[in-house]
Amino acid sequence: MPRPAAAFLRMPPFPRARVAPLEVAAAGAAPGDPASVVAQLRALRVGAGFWQAQPALSSARDLLFVPRTSAQLRTMLATAPADAGARGVSTGAASAGLLKLDPADPWWLVARATTVFADADSEIALVAALAGCEVRLFGTGRFAALADGSDPAALERVVAAELLAGRRYRDPFTGAPAPIERILTLLGEWRTLIDGNRDVARVLGVAGWKRETVEALLWNGARGPRYRGGGAAGGTTLLWRSRVPPAMLRRIDSTGGPIGEIEDGFVRSVGLGANCVPPLSIAVDRSGVHFDPSAPSDLETLIERGDFAPALLDRAKALMARIVAAGLSKYGRGGAALARPAGERRHVLVTGQVEDDRSVLCGAAGKTNLDLLVAARAAEPDAYLIYKPHPDVEAGHRKGAIEDSVALAHADRIERTAPISALLDMVDALHVLTSLAGFEALLRGKQVFTHGVPFYAGWGLTRDLAAVPDRRTARRSLAELVAAVLILYPRYLDPVTRLPCPVELLVDRMIADVAATPTLLERLRTLQGKARRSFARKGTGR
Repeated sequence: MPRPAAAFLRMPPFPRARVAPLEVAAAGAAPGDPASVVAQLRALRVGAGFWQAQPALSSARDLLFVPRTSAQLRTMLATAPADAGARGVSTGAASAGLLKLDPADPWWLVARATTVFADADSEIALVAALAGCEVRLFGTGRFAALADGSDPAALERVVAAELLAGRRYRDPFTGAPAPIERILTLLGEWRTLIDGNRDVARVLGVAGWKRETVEALLWNGARGPRYRGGGAAGGTTLLWRSRVPPAMLRRIDSTGGPIGEIEDGFVRSVGLGANCVPPLSIAVDRSGVHFDPSAPSDLETLIERGDFAPALLDRAKALMARIVAAGLSKYGRGGAALARPAGERRHVLVTGQVEDDRSVLCGAAGKTNLDLLVAARAAEPDAYLIYKPHPDVEAGHRKGAIEDSVALAHADRIERTAPISALLDMVDALHVLTSLAGFEALLRGKQVFTHGVPFYAGWGLTRDLAAVPDRRTARRSLAELVAAVLILYPRYLDPVTRLPCPVELLVDRMIADVAATPTLLERLRTLQGKARRSFARKGTGR
C-alpha cells in the first residue's frame, strides 16, 4: 500500500519539541484565498522541508532532478540537455555525472536551478512553480497540472486542492482552529529563526541544565548545537561568555572568526537562573551584547534605526498592557497590590544587583549597590526609600550583599519578599544602576533614574545620571522601545510544546501558571542557596 504523502505544510522537527500535524481532515475547504496563499508562500518560502540543509552548489549545477525511481531518472535525462550529467543535481536516484544530494531545503535548490525535472507527485514541483522556475514533470500525481506553465490559474487551483480542500488548520500551541494565513506566518517566523542559525558552528558556555530549553532556539534545521570547543572553522561561535574559560576565550578571540553572544531574555522564566531554572527566552547578539555600552549591539541598532510598522507598535502596546495587568517580571508573576507604608509621601525604590554580573561590570562605571543607595538618598532626601536586594544575592549565590545596618543608614526599609512587579506598581520612582527593573518600571509609567548605562537609557524615557554613548541619538516612544526589546530582539520557547513561540504565547503561559520547569537540580540549588545565606548571616550576627 503506498505511503500517504506528507502534508505540504508541516512543522519542523525542533529538538525536544512536541511536534504534531498542523492540519486535520475536514469536510469542505479551509477558509482562504488561493491567490493570497500563493503570494504568502512565495514571500515566506515555506512549505515542504524548508528547514533542511542548504548545501553549497556551483552555479554550473543548474539542472535539478527529483525522480521517484531510477527508471524515471533515465527518462528525465533522455529529455535533458546533452551535458546534463555535468550540470545536474539529483535528490533521488543517482546517475553517472549527477551530483547526489541528501535531503535539502527545496526552496534553496530551486532558487539555484534553471530547470527542475520532477515526478508529478513530488512536492518540489509545487515549490518550483511557486518560485517561478521552469518545471518539467514526469508520471502522474497531485501536481501534474503544473507541467503546463502557460496557464497562470493552474498554480492557484493546485494550491487550493493541496492546501485548502478537505482540511482545516490548528494552532500548534493550543490546538485551536487557526486560519491558514496564521500558520504560514508562523512557519515564516520559524524559517527566519532557523536560517539565522545556519552559520553557527559551535555554542560554548551553555550549561547542561539550560540546553533542554535553549536547543530549539539555536537549531539550524539539521542537528542541535555543537557544544565542543573545536570545529568552528568557517562558522560563527556563539558564547555565553561569562561561562567560557578565559583561556578558551583568548583562543577564540585570536582566530578572528565571527562571534556572537547569548544572554537571557527579558521575560525569562518562572524562577531564578541562579537556582538552575532553564531560560524560556534568550537573546542572540551578533555585534555586541545589550548591556555593554562601550560598543554597539544588535539591540541598540534596532532601537536607533527605528522603522517600526504601525501594526508592530499596536502589538507592543497590547503586550505592555498585558504584562502590566498581570504583574509579570523577568522571573515570573507578581503578587497582590501593596499598600504604601508612608502614605502620601514620595516612595522610591532602589534595586540592588549582582555586583560581579557582567551588566554591572560593563555598564555601572564601577559603582556598587551601596554607591547607588547613597546616591539615591542624596537625590531623594525626603522620600521614603525602599531598598530591594537582588534575588540571586538573597538566594545566597552571588555577590552584592549590603549589611542591614549599613543599608538602613540610607534606606527607610529593606524589602526582601515582595515581588518586584508589585513594588514597581506601588512606588513613584526607581533608581537603578543597570537593572532590568528600570525597563519594567517604564512599562508601568514610573519615573526612572539611571546611575549606570542600561540598554533603555539615552532614548528620552529615563533621567540619565551617567554618560550615555553619543551613538544613541534617537528619541523613542515607550511602544517603540517595547517593540525592539520584547518582540524583535529575543527568542522565546513555549514551555508546554517546547516550540519556538511569540512573546505573547510565553506571557500567556506565565499568566496561566504553566511556565514552570521544576527540576531536581533547581530544588537542590534553592536549598544550597538558603544554607549559604543563613551561614553568612550567622557569621555577621544578622
